[in-house]
Amino acid sequence: MIMNLNDHYQLHIDGESVPASTDNALVTNDPATGEPIAKFAQATTADVDRAVGAAREAVSAWRSKTPVERGQILQDIATQIRANADDLAQIESRDQGKPLTQAQSDVEDAARYFEYYAGAADKLEGKSIPRGDETLDMTVREPYGVSGQIIPWNFPLSITARGVAPALAAGNTVVVKPAPTTPLSALHLAALCRDTGVPDGVVNVVTGGTEPGVALTSHDGVDQLTFTGSVPTGQAVMKAAAETITPVTLELGGKNPAIVMPDADLDEAAFWIATGIFTNAGQICSAADRALVHESIYDEFIELLVDHAVSYDLGPGTDDPDMGPLNHAEHFETVVDYIETGLEEGATLETGGEPLDGDGHFVPPTVFSDVEPEMRIAQEEIFGPVLAVIPFADRTEALEIANGVEFGLTGGVFSRDITQALGVAREIDAGGVYVNEWFGGSVETPFGGMKQSGIGREKGLEALDSYLQTKNIAINLDEDGH
Repeated sequence: MIMNLNDHYQLHIDGESVPASTDNALVTNDPATGEPIAKFAQATTADVDRAVGAAREAVSAWRSKTPVERGQILQDIATQIRANADDLAQIESRDQGKPLTQAQSDVEDAARYFEYYAGAADKLEGKSIPRGDETLDMTVREPYGVSGQIIPWNFPLSITARGVAPALAAGNTVVVKPAPTTPLSALHLAALCRDTGVPDGVVNVVTGGTEPGVALTSHDGVDQLTFTGSVPTGQAVMKAAAETITPVTLELGGKNPAIVMPDADLDEAAFWIATGIFTNAGQICSAADRALVHESIYDEFIELLVDHAVSYDLGPGTDDPDMGPLNHAEHFETVVDYIETGLEEGATLETGGEPLDGDGHFVPPTVFSDVEPEMRIAQEEIFGPVLAVIPFADRTEALEIANGVEFGLTGGVFSRDITQALGVAREIDAGGVYVNEWFGGSVETPFGGMKQSGIGREKGLEALDSYLQTKNIAINLDEDGH
C-alpha cells in the first residue's frame, strides 16, 4: 500500500490515482531540512468538479448499504491502518515534522476514529413523537450526501480520519482537500480505503493550493462542509457556503487559558502546561497558549516552566526528539515575528526565542513572563511553542483574563480544591475545559469551540450531527380519513 516517498503523487478520484487536468505540480518539503520529499498534483477547479461528480455518483450505492455493512467496512479500514501503522507514522513524521512517537499516536487515533464510528453506524436512530391516537409521528436521520472536507497541516492524518469516519458511517461520501504542505497521508489513507473495499467514488482526495479549496467550498454539488483551520479562512469558507446554503462545521483557532490557582500541585501543573504548549511545537488549536498564574506562586511557577522548556531536545521528527520543527517556512517567520512582537511589547523573555542555526524551521520552547492581557502575544493565536505567563490576583481577575479574548476553544484549571476547580471550569467560556491535566479529551469526547473558535462539534457521537439531517414523517391513523 505504501508508495515510495519520491513518487509523483496524483489525485485520488473515483477509486483511482489519476493525474490532474494540468501538468502543474507542487512539492512538499521536509520541515527539518527544507529538502523536497515528493511532488504532488495541483488540482484545478475542473478536477474538483470531477471529484465531486464521482462522490455524488457514489452516494446512492453507499447510502443503500446497510448500516452494518458500512460499519464493517469502517472496522476493516481501522484494521488496515494499524497494519500499516509504521509506514504511515514515518510518512506523517517526515511530511509534517512531528516526532515519530507523536506520529505513531496520531496513526492510532486515526484507527480509533474508524473503529469508533464503525460501532455507531447501526445506532443512528430516529425517535417517535407522541401526538395522540390518530397520528403516528416519527423522525429518521439521513445523510446529507457529499461532504467536502478541508484539512489543516498540523494533524493531517488524524483530522482527515476525524471527519471522514463519521461522514462515511452516516452514509455520506467525501471529497478531501489536504493542506498543500502535508498532502501525503490523506492520499495514503484514500488508497488504503480503496484497497480495503470502499466503493469507488466514496472517498476522493484533491491536492493543491488555494484553487481546489475555493472550488470545493463554493461547489453547488457539495451538501456539507467541514473545515479546520484559521479564523480568516473559516470566515471565507462560511461566506462561500452561504451562497449555496451549505451547512458548515468549523473548528478554528484558540488562545487557551490554563489557570493555576495558588493551591495547585505546581509540579503537576507545570508538566501539563509545558505538554500543552510544546507538544507538536505548539501547532495545536487547543494548545495551552496562556498560563494564568496566581501572583503568590508566579515566580516559582515560571522557574518550573523554564526547567521544562530547556529540557526539550529538538531535531527531525523521524529521529523522535522531544520537539520537531515548525511545519513550513512561512509559518516559521510568523512565529519568529510574534516573539519579536512580545519583546517590543515589553514582555520578559525567560527562555528560548532564538531560532536554531542551520537547516529547518526550528524554534525552541519559549516562555514569556510579565505579560499583560492586552498584549498581542496574549490575544492572538501564535500557533507555535510560545507561552505567555500572566499573573492574576484573585479568581475574578483570572476569569476576566481567561475570557477576555475572541476565542473559546479550550481552557484549563489547576487546583487541589475540586469544588473550586469545577466552579472555575464552569465559568471559562470554552467548548472544552481540562481540570488538572491538558489534552484530556479523546476520540469519544466532543470537541469544538465557542465564540470565534468555531461552529459544531467534532469527535464523539455529537460529530454525527454534522453529517446527518432529520426528516419528520407524520402518518394519519384516523379511521374516518379526516
